[in-house]
Amino acid sequence: MSLRKDGRLSRRELMKALSMCAAGSAVLGPLLTGCRDALDTPEALEQRGGVREARLDGKPRFLIVVGAAGGASIIDSLLAVRASEASTQASKLNTFPDAQVQSVDGSPFRAVKVSSSKLGSINVPVNTDQLPFVRKHKDSMLVATSVGTSVNHVIAQKRSLTGNAAWRGRTLQECVALQYGAGFPIPNVNMGVGGYAERGTDGSLPNHCFGEVVTNPSLWPLGLDGSKGLKDVPSRDVMALARRTRDELDAKSVFGQTFENAPALKRWNEQRGVGQPALEVQDLINRLNVLPDLPPRIPLSQYGLSSSPDGARLRSVFPDYFTDPVEGQAALAFLLLKYRVSVTVTLGPSFNVAVGGENGIANPPLAFDFSHNDHRTGQAFMWARVMGVVDKLIDLLKAEPFDATTGESMWDRTLIYVATDFGRTRTRTADATEFGTGHDLNNGFLLLSPMLRGNTVLGGVDPLTTLTYGFDPRTGARQQGKVASNEPDIFSGILTALGVDTSGSGLPDASAFVRT
Repeated sequence: MSLRKDGRLSRRELMKALSMCAAGSAVLGPLLTGCRDALDTPEALEQRGGVREARLDGKPRFLIVVGAAGGASIIDSLLAVRASEASTQASKLNTFPDAQVQSVDGSPFRAVKVSSSKLGSINVPVNTDQLPFVRKHKDSMLVATSVGTSVNHVIAQKRSLTGNAAWRGRTLQECVALQYGAGFPIPNVNMGVGGYAERGTDGSLPNHCFGEVVTNPSLWPLGLDGSKGLKDVPSRDVMALARRTRDELDAKSVFGQTFENAPALKRWNEQRGVGQPALEVQDLINRLNVLPDLPPRIPLSQYGLSSSPDGARLRSVFPDYFTDPVEGQAALAFLLLKYRVSVTVTLGPSFNVAVGGENGIANPPLAFDFSHNDHRTGQAFMWARVMGVVDKLIDLLKAEPFDATTGESMWDRTLIYVATDFGRTRTRTADATEFGTGHDLNNGFLLLSPMLRGNTVLGGVDPLTTLTYGFDPRTGARQQGKVASNEPDIFSGILTALGVDTSGSGLPDASAFVRT
């Protein structure tokens, strides 16, 4: 079955599509979406994100947002400053002993190595080395220096996703879901916290663009079917008959007739009558389930359920998936993209303590904001945590085919954005190795993707102050002394790299982000 060039179905194709709908097919949505798009005005297309052809070519691109909650400092990782470079101010600034800042051959990036017997006041050792990660992924890495507009966690987190309302208040995830998510069961899944979990402010977007909040990634898939997993449940045919009867009675009720045209009720009926069957027919309750069949503790088979075909592999890659929320989120994120459930997934650590890992603690209190207590070890521990999960996700995506014809992998069409709240203050007591820091607007963001201009730093760092300076988003030229806020530049650069149509948005030209 195929759409005509004008996006419409022939009568025969329409009848075939309707017959598939009666059989519970999940492909009707994208087909009818194409018909609807053919009737849109240019203004309506722009409102939903732009180019119809980009959505019908069968080639989505994917966005993974990793919320580095608490303030991941770029000068404690890829743009670290050696003490010898900071002249007489080195002892009072957040600089490192020269030996701890490692150069990366053929790259503008640096890698920090930190060793400590404890994590602030927590009696666990910290031994981290960023060099293997940077060497492995440098050709897909881009760092863009930044200046934000808020040092409030929730506000800054949200602005890292909206570019400070750069395009009608839409989040990056909503823009990607708008461009590529039509026909996907749940285009935008959000497992983030705080401002990372908030939706944008453009209420005119279609409902499928907004994030589906997931709080427990290991258990959430078990709620994706209305009858599977229940013992002695009636057959699917009987369940379908019961649902049709329920819908007919609801429509004839006083409530149903009174609020027939209410947007909320229409949305509810669409989700219940179209969305739920579309999820069930794809067997997502099993395909997204990382849990093993371990009776009597986890008796999946006794309830007619099974682990995902990828379950054993993911449990090996993310062994703490059930106790460490970030590992569980990463495992689910991979499955959501692999099985074409979503085009964008958000994950990341919270401010809560998580047990697990080699030392018995996976996440310290306050995540990156533990830097208030001990900046150096807090940053080192959390950067290792973020880089570790990103590294594993990239390996999984590289091994997953996307298009057998072109030889593309999932990674070839994915962008990972490490979105942090803000930077940290730069000063310390002279020669202190243990010191706390506050919030600072000045910082930088880490992006990874084959679609980016890899092995690149946009902007730079003044070693005498350890403050980052800006760049021209179109050419990439460094602009020393530029410290004005550039949130829209980062926002535009990510969307440009992902191929999102930004016509009519007013966003700056951010060509410097894209691999040529």
